[in-house]
Amino acid sequence: MIYPIVAYGDPVLKTEADDLPKDFPNLKELVEDMYTTMYHAHGVGLAAPQIGKAIRLFVIDSEPMMDDEDEGKGVKKAFINAEILEESGDEWGFEEGCLSIPGVRETVYRPERIVIRYFDEEWNEFTDTYDGMTARVIQHEYDHIEGILFTDHLNGLKKRLIKNKLTKISKGEVDADYKMKFPAADKRR
Repeated sequence: MIYPIVAYGDPVLKTEADDLPKDFPNLKELVEDMYTTMYHAHGVGLAAPQIGKAIRLFVIDSEPMMDDEDEGKGVKKAFINAEILEESGDEWGFEEGCLSIPGVRETVYRPERIVIRYFDEEWNEFTDTYDGMTARVIQHEYDHIEGILFTDHLNGLKKRLIKNKLTKISKGEVDADYKMKFPAADKRR
C-alpha cells in the first residue's frame, strides 16, 4: 500500500511520537508499506509521522545518497523506538529536503557520527554507530519522531525567506509527483 505523504502544517509532524509496543499490529506490513511509499516518492527515508502515524518508527535506504567511492555502503533498515545515544564529530552542512516539504531545500548542519539504539521489525535490539551520509539520513528521520523538521534547524533569516513557500505547501498549493495529504483542506494529490 502506498500512503499519502502528510504535508507541512499538519500537527502530527510537530508531535513527539509514541513508542511502539511489542504487540503492535501488522508491524512488518507497515514497514513494507513505508518502504513502498518512500520509494514511490523517490525518498531515502520516511518516518511514520509523515504518513500520519505518531509512532517511533522510520525506514531509510541511504544507498542513493552514496558517492561513487562509497557505492554499496548504503544502509536499508527499519528503526523502531530509536534513541540517539551520542552525536560526535564535526558538524557539516548538506542541502536537505523532505517529502513533507516538497520543493524546499536548505543547508542543514549535523554532526558526522551517531550512536543509536533501536529495534528492527523482528524486535531484535541493536546499538550501532553510523557516520557520513547514512548518519545524516538517520538524524533527519529521527528528528521526525521527535516532532522536529529540517526547517527547524534554519536560522531566522532562512526561515523568513521560505515562509511563503511553507504556507503554500500547507494549503496544498504545491506540485509533487506523489500523493499528499494537506492539513488546510485535506486535499489529496
